[in-house]
Amino acid sequence: MRSLSIRTRITLGSLLIGAIVLAAVAVVLHLQIRAQTRSTEVSLATSDIAPFLADLRNHPDEQPDAPSAGVLVAVQSPDGSFLVDTLPHDVRRGLPGSSDVDGTRTGPGQHRGEPGDGPGTRNREGGPADGVPVGLSTTDGRTTYRTQADGAVFSVVGERLSTADGTFRVWAARNGAAGELTLAAVDRSLVIGTVLALAAFAGTAWLLTSLALRPVARMRRAAEDLSTGDADGDLPVGRTDDEIADLATTLNAFLQRQRASAEHERRMVSDASHELRTPLAVLTNRLELAHRSFGDAEALERDVRSIETDVHRLTALTATLLELSRLDETAPSTVTVAPTTASDLVSELMAAIDRGRAGTGDAAVGVDFDLEVSDPEATYAVSAAAFGRVLDNLVTNATTFSPEGGSVRVHLAQRADTALVLTVTDDGPGVPASFIPVAFDRFTRADESRRRVRGGSGLGLSLVRAIAMSAGGSTELANAPGGGAVATVMLPRT
Repeated sequence: MRSLSIRTRITLGSLLIGAIVLAAVAVVLHLQIRAQTRSTEVSLATSDIAPFLADLRNHPDEQPDAPSAGVLVAVQSPDGSFLVDTLPHDVRRGLPGSSDVDGTRTGPGQHRGEPGDGPGTRNREGGPADGVPVGLSTTDGRTTYRTQADGAVFSVVGERLSTADGTFRVWAARNGAAGELTLAAVDRSLVIGTVLALAAFAGTAWLLTSLALRPVARMRRAAEDLSTGDADGDLPVGRTDDEIADLATTLNAFLQRQRASAEHERRMVSDASHELRTPLAVLTNRLELAHRSFGDAEALERDVRSIETDVHRLTALTATLLELSRLDETAPSTVTVAPTTASDLVSELMAAIDRGRAGTGDAAVGVDFDLEVSDPEATYAVSAAAFGRVLDNLVTNATTFSPEGGSVRVHLAQRADTALVLTVTDDGPGVPASFIPVAFDRFTRADESRRRVRGGSGLGLSLVRAIAMSAGGSTELANAPGGGAVATVMLPRT
């Protein structure tokens, strides 16, 4: 079955189920029609008995009237002789309580037949043997059974009538040949109808499956064209709102994410190459200048110090790229970071404030902070080192955009739900509205006119957002009402 197509498997499965259901229905119909036919034969035979019972009840001393032509009845007197007998010989011979031709009688519930035959004996063709009752039953004095005589099957009904002279028994038989012919014709019709229904069922299943799988074929062809580069776009989505359309929509969303990821990687590689090219070119130029300054110790020292600065910048850029790559490869739900208490994060904040104050140089930019931590033992899914990198980047950005003599304010607070909120505010010119939506994207920089100094790779805020997201938090950048930019990082409690 595994080598067959889905269309073939569905068709064969539908055909098998249909065959089982239709066969069961055919068997039930056959049994019901056969039971109804035999019930009709018994009813007709009972109606044949009724006039003779009435005659014997009213005139027990008189000879019963002869039956009409074609009516098969037998009236047995109390002494066992037959007053009326139009039954076939084999039928009369097998009557319960009748006398055989050799004078041997059979009692009620017994019968005579071939040696060794029992009440359920059948002939070689599968029907009842000649004269042998089959399905013998007695209810309220009425005896019914079926037997065979002269190649035909008869339904026999017998009733007893007790009078002052004794007990009479009246028998009537109905030839079941017509019912058997009708049943055989019905069986043939059922077989033919079942075969035709199965053929129609299989054709319908094949057609409907083909129609249902047509969108899948179109999707496969479109996927092949996309994989070979012969087409661009999305997989075709059917006009019907079904599971295949949902699959196509899901696959298109997956393709879009893959394209966005590929484009992001391509842009990142391009931007990283561009960012690395500049410090490498500067570093190369300074090395060339250092070669020329071998005879001048002071000039050589200046060149070496400049080279160290460029190397530190290049190292920081490379480390940031590696950190972002590591965070990209790790889903936030799979990060396994030992929880850090709020008190440890406060200690890291103090160290970051000291680093920020030392990094302002001669710009005289003040860095202040305030704390609102009510639960020092609350834990958060971020390491102290990562929290320090967040602070370093935000404080560095804030001091970079602050004017001479300005100030940067760092605020760390716990909300009522114990979420930790870090806010860094500067008093610079603020952030352009067009930059806010892309502020946390990689290699994006604000307008150079806002900068007090030049430099930066455009990766600081991207690293802040990546660390916050890995801890299940969020980031936001906005302009303060009184001027300046406000960067907010929220970290939920573990």
